[in-house]
Formats: sequence, C-alpha cells, structure tokens
Amino acid sequence: MKTILLIDGDDAARQSTAELLVLAGYAVSTAGNGKTGVEQARTARPDLVLCAIDLDLLDGYGVLYSFRQNARLAGTPFIFLTARAARADVRRGMELGADDYLTKPFVNSELLGAIAGRLARFQHLHPDEEAPAASSAPAEFVASQRSNLLTLVADRKPHPVPRRQIVYAEGDEPARLYFVQAGRVKIVKTTASGKELITGFYQAGEFFGYKALLEGTVYHDAAVAVEDSTLFYIPADDFAQLLRNPEVSQQLVRLLAGRKREREDQLLDMAYNSLRRRVANALLGFYDHARPDEAAGALIQLSRDDLAAVVGIAPESLSRTLSEFRHDGLLEVTPKGIKLLQPDKLRRTDW
Repeated sequence: MKTILLIDGDDAARQSTAELLVLAGYAVSTAGNGKTGVEQARTARPDLVLCAIDLDLLDGYGVLYSFRQNARLAGTPFIFLTARAARADVRRGMELGADDYLTKPFVNSELLGAIAGRLARFQHLHPDEEAPAASSAPAEFVASQRSNLLTLVADRKPHPVPRRQIVYAEGDEPARLYFVQAGRVKIVKTTASGKELITGFYQAGEFFGYKALLEGTVYHDAAVAVEDSTLFYIPADDFAQLLRNPEVSQQLVRLLAGRKREREDQLLDMAYNSLRRRVANALLGFYDHARPDEAAGALIQLSRDDLAAVVGIAPESLSRTLSEFRHDGLLEVTPKGIKLLQPDKLRRTDW
C-alpha cells in the first residue's frame, strides 16, 4: 500500500481529500502546516506528497525546498494543490522541482489520475538510496537526482574556475557536460555589433552545456564564470551513454523546455515592455530564484554591466532606473548587491 502525505491548512479540505485517498486504497498521513509535514516525512518517508502552498510556519515552496535538500526525501514525487492559478506561481513551483500542479477546485478523478501517474513513473527508481546533498537545489538539480544524472559527477575531479574565466567560447566544439559545484556561470550571446546579451545563469547544483551536445553543433553562445567557481567536467561519451536511459532523456527534455520558456519570456520582455518593467522583471527573476528561506534577505549580486546585459540596455539606463526604484522605496542598493524591499509592489505596478 502506497503512503501519501497530505499537507493542507484547510481542515475541511484536508479531511475530505484524505477520505478520498483512503477510499482509493492509499495509506494517508496528514499535517496542518508545513513544518509538521516536513517533520513527519523525515520520520516516515511517504511515497508521494500532496501539498498546499499557503501554509503556516513553512509555506509549500519551503516544504518542497526542504524535501529537495534532504538526500532521503529528494526523489519523492511532489504535487502542489492550490487555488493559486497565476502563471508565475505555477512556474515557480515547477522550477523548484514540483512534479505536478493541480488548481483547486479539482475533480476527484483528476487528482487520483495525477497520483497514479506519478507513482507509476517513479516506481522503478530507488528513492531509499541516499545521494549526496548539494548546497542548493534548483529545478535542474532536482530533476538530475530523479534521473540519476548525479552519477555523472560521482568521483570526478573538481576544477576551480576563477572569476571572468571563459568556460567555453562561441564556436567551440562541445566536448563535455558541466556541473556547477559552487559559484555561478553566465551564458552570453554576442551580437554582430559586439553587444553582449546575457541569456542565462547557472548556479550550484545545475548542469549546463548540454544543448550543444544534444544537437551535435558548436556552441552558439559563451559561458563565463561570474565569480570564483568550482565545476565538474563530464566527458561527452559518458553523457551519451547515460542518455540511453529513457528517464534521463525525459528529464533533459524538461530542462530544455524550461530554459526555452525563459528565453522566450526574455525576448518578449525586451520587445514589448517599458524600460522600468524590464528592469523590474529582471530583478524579480533573480529574487524568485533565491532559496525560499532566504528570499526576504537575499541580495542580487551582479555587476552593473551584467545586469544591464540581462535586460538588454545600456548600463547608464540601468543605473538611472535603479535610482528611481530606490527613490520610490522599492529596493536598496548596497556595496554588496541589490536588496528588494517591496517585491510584491515591484511585481504589481503597471509601468
């Protein structure tokens, strides 16, 4: 009998959902807040988690983060049940590694179908085998844990990469996959006129460089260390061998799809939004990728030139816009980085 952990602060909803699951043949344990739910899971690992987002003590995002940081719980299928239907909420949950996202009210058959599908998908994995934890667990690291991509970095030599060093250049032939153990790497595209546009960042726990390997083409962008970093190098042959695993292939498709959506959003932002909206969206993007338990105090640590390259504007325009935001009390600029003081207002304001 499969065990489901149901975490929901709504007593009536929790009770009715639990009754449905019991009738469907599952063993059910329940929790009324996020902290209790995590504690219960650490005591007795469930086969699947159903979790609301709006919870006391620790919200749903924090619960998911706690699971992904725990080697024993990291591979547990995780489904959000919430009334939040906004695209940003769905995207944030999926980027953190949620396996599904059901919006309330949902029909019983939809819930039971999602549960059955997730359990069937992961039943061939071995979740009780502990894997090494990473310093952070964004979506790509979570996916890699489930698809055994972490076997690629086992027993490999870490390579220190100093700040500003080029990891690979545009036009290079791909020879390996990269895994960030520590630090950050930016992906840069240079226009014909020499202008740089940053199209992505990879941080601790993430793989990068797989797109060119999968396509069998040269790199169409460059990778540069934003700060002193440590990388693992995985030879292309080892990566190709692991791709024969269907689960690995599915997870890589998911990674590529997520990154493709980010690129599309970035291009639409640059094409149609105002300067202030573009800068706000870039800042919120970094804020949303912070760890849930640190987001409120997180600093966005990027040089002015790099942040301007993300937005696709001149550094002077960026400085002027940041000054306006600071004057409005939306953020604070410190020597160590930018701190968002009112992220919700920054998100809602229509410029």
